[in-house]
Amino acid sequence: MSTAPMPQFPTGFRWGVSTSAHQIEGATTADGRGPSIWDTFARSPGRISDGSSGEVTCDHYHRHTEDVALLTGLGVDAYRFSIAWPRIQPTGAGPVNPTGLDFYDRLVDELLAAGVDPVATLYHWDLPQPLEDAGGWLHRDTAARFAEYAEKTAARLGDRVRLWITLNEPFIHMSLGYGMGTHAPGRALLFDAFPVAHHQLLGHGLAVAALRTHTTSPVAVANNYSPVRVLGDSDADRAAAAAYQALHNRLFTDPLLGHGYPEIPGRDPSVIRTGDLETIAAPIDVLGVNYYNPTGVRAAKAGSPLPFDLVALDGYPRTAFDWPVAPDGLRELLGWLRDTYGDALPPIEITESGCAYDDAPDADGQVADPERIAYLDGHLRAVRAALDDGVDVRGYFVWSLLDNWEWAEGFTKRFGLVHVDYATQTRTPKSSYTWLRDVIAASRPGSAR
Repeated sequence: MSTAPMPQFPTGFRWGVSTSAHQIEGATTADGRGPSIWDTFARSPGRISDGSSGEVTCDHYHRHTEDVALLTGLGVDAYRFSIAWPRIQPTGAGPVNPTGLDFYDRLVDELLAAGVDPVATLYHWDLPQPLEDAGGWLHRDTAARFAEYAEKTAARLGDRVRLWITLNEPFIHMSLGYGMGTHAPGRALLFDAFPVAHHQLLGHGLAVAALRTHTTSPVAVANNYSPVRVLGDSDADRAAAAAYQALHNRLFTDPLLGHGYPEIPGRDPSVIRTGDLETIAAPIDVLGVNYYNPTGVRAAKAGSPLPFDLVALDGYPRTAFDWPVAPDGLRELLGWLRDTYGDALPPIEITESGCAYDDAPDADGQVADPERIAYLDGHLRAVRAALDDGVDVRGYFVWSLLDNWEWAEGFTKRFGLVHVDYATQTRTPKSSYTWLRDVIAASRPGSAR
């Protein structure tokens, strides 16, 4: 961590934290909520590393007032949360479940009363199970159902949510959920998962139009990005890196910004209908950037089903997820987006950035996490450097406010600024929470530095 003072950020720069519904809410059978693909996936033996589920997690559904108080204490401008589609439409279609929607109505009002902007993500991977039974994102109708859900949700909340995000990390959802099968719904289709990409993007475009009928707030999508580092100097290594770049970083950005689809293996043009690309390229106001680490790539070994091999990068500290801590990658990524998309690129907000470490309370009940402080320090400085390079970055959201249920890793990875004892639901702010609070306070106009 640098010992120099944190550089000043522009007036109006948005400081926030992020969570997602299935990872913190619990109450999976409360208020008429229907099952999601993650409820089903967690019941399948061997799918979750510790055998846990999202049934309780952080019990945010019942403790959201306590968590809003944590946001107030942190001093953030905004809270990015996700809305559980199965809580709004238990079957993924038809009338809304009013009790489920009431929960988010209360949450939004409590956030506004606390002076925190509500930032709502409509889809953070928790597809209603009945839609998956009908084909999930492989089925074009799911895009239409998503737009219907967006319209019904915005009809209730559109006057108060300050930023809408349609999809979270559609690449990760496609690749791990439908490509490799390590996430819900557990399908291992490899490149035959391309329809999942197209239908998520189509659903996004249809949802943008639906949202704009009920809100004047900006609309965004949150993509996961990973700078590609070529490991090797052969033409095959460079071709492998280009293939991975197209798949991870361009597949869900090129069409959003009017460039159509890049060339990737398995792209099936038959699922693309007349007018789809125009719908997908509906103007957005913000591009959400989720950044965790760069990816090392080299040519695939003989017989590999993929055209590249992913290789660990040496020379970096590593998180508990064994991800390299590389703030330089964030500055590199932001510059790449600017240079690649030019005037088509909307303003950027970093909608997720964070790290997992094995945090635990000491004998006095305190949770020191100096590695997370160093991580955030480095990545915030990378954002400031990108601003100096002329990239239009408007905000930074830390992943995550709370330790939570980390998908297929269960409760084994802790990303939070706040430690959660899952047995007692006790929340304990970590030292990173205090550090970030002070950084945010120092960024306010007129603060003493």
